[in-house]
Amino acid sequence: MGVRLRRDRCPVTLTAVNGVPETRDGGASDSLVITDQVREAMANLAVSEYPLEACGLMAGAPGSNEIVRFFPCRNVDQSARVYTIDPRDHLRAERTAEDEGLEIRGVMHSHTHTEAYPSPTDVAAAPDPDWHYLIVTLKRETPEMRTFRIRGGQITEIEVRAH
Repeated sequence: MGVRLRRDRCPVTLTAVNGVPETRDGGASDSLVITDQVREAMANLAVSEYPLEACGLMAGAPGSNEIVRFFPCRNVDQSARVYTIDPRDHLRAERTAEDEGLEIRGVMHSHTHTEAYPSPTDVAAAPDPDWHYLIVTLKRETPEMRTFRIRGGQITEIEVRAH
């Protein structure tokens, strides 16, 4: 039985550290705040790329944990199990973010059939300990998002909040 997902505006659940859906107020200082527009863009990309893994880069003000811009990228691996961001898309995102006074603050990718938790491959490939690693799972009918920090091979889940 396959995953049935709507390809138009896609609802998405943000999951907090304890598994309870996120709230829109308060939160820890290391939480990741994403705009509704960015959240919707990431969920829609994950759905539109299914059955392949989707990927993209998230941008915000330098040093901030607020994501205000999302750059969809091509997965050059064209795989349902792994992703590699197209280097040209990465360069375009970096340049555009810089032109807008932003910086790349993290990466998003989807898991098509597994939970939103970093795989050993995700951990090994994590390029920046200050980035947020947001995963959208398509395991259930409604996409779900969780985000993590990966530092020295250690995975720490971070609260995701909507803005």
